[in-house]
Amino acid sequence: MTEKARLTADKIRKLEVQGARNVAIAALKALETMAHETKTNTRESFFKELSEAKTILFEARETEPLMRNAVKWIINRVEDSDERSVETLATLVTSSSRSFQKKLEGSIELIAEIGARRIRDGMVILTHCHSSTLTRLLTKAKKTGKNFEVICTETRPALQGRITAREMIELGIKTTMIIDSAARSFMNVADMIFVGADALTSEGNVINKIGTSSIALLAYESRTPFYVVSELLKFDPTTLCGDYEIIEERSPLEIWAEAPENLIIRNPAFDVTRREYIHGIICEEGIIPPDSVVEVMNRRYPWVFH
Repeated sequence: MTEKARLTADKIRKLEVQGARNVAIAALKALETMAHETKTNTRESFFKELSEAKTILFEARETEPLMRNAVKWIINRVEDSDERSVETLATLVTSSSRSFQKKLEGSIELIAEIGARRIRDGMVILTHCHSSTLTRLLTKAKKTGKNFEVICTETRPALQGRITAREMIELGIKTTMIIDSAARSFMNVADMIFVGADALTSEGNVINKIGTSSIALLAYESRTPFYVVSELLKFDPTTLCGDYEIIEERSPLEIWAEAPENLIIRNPAFDVTRREYIHGIICEEGIIPPDSVVEVMNRRYPWVFH
């Protein structure tokens, strides 16, 4: 009964589900549905189906450690159980999924509270792409009475910056949109840079939407503070063992649907921002230096390493 996992994976692949948090939640809901619709009647075959679903979901998006950590946590919880009844195991999938989502929601609320304190009246915040966690932070700042402006890049080729811009306008925040390549011209206008993250590595580097590293370099040049807003569960433990976080490369059609024949088009979806350009990672543990990610993960989420 992996059809729900395949449908969810397809939506993730087609960007019908966007944002690391939304992708993780979609994957968890797929596991819940699968667990309750299964026709299998043994513990062994139930675990086999969960394992197949995990593989399908993991292959949907290469740069999604939050989703991988979420699915891993659910499956580990179920496997640690001594239950034999498939019905009971399915209930455990649901309760574990709901528990994880509750913890995730709590962490996002903490991040919003911590990050909102860094914004002062009159500030101009420049951001790139779209992050639901960052939007929550800016919403929190607005609701606590902070008066600030936001500059959004359009974020080619999929234009996710427009999602951020719409949300800011709906919040009543003065918002300016610029094309990606205009970032240098506005770097000295901005008081601070806030971006989200798709993955955190053991070295303290951050993987985020393509163009983020360029903005970080420009911020460094102009001495504008550059912060990453992210849940710690976007940490990829495989990078601790020497693996690189894989950078997803998407269809050339996103860039130019009617390109001339024989033209080579490359479309990497993400890039790597090195830790030396990051002032701090705003996470549920506080504002931490990038090179302390492994230490903080060991303290807060030790199960990720098992």
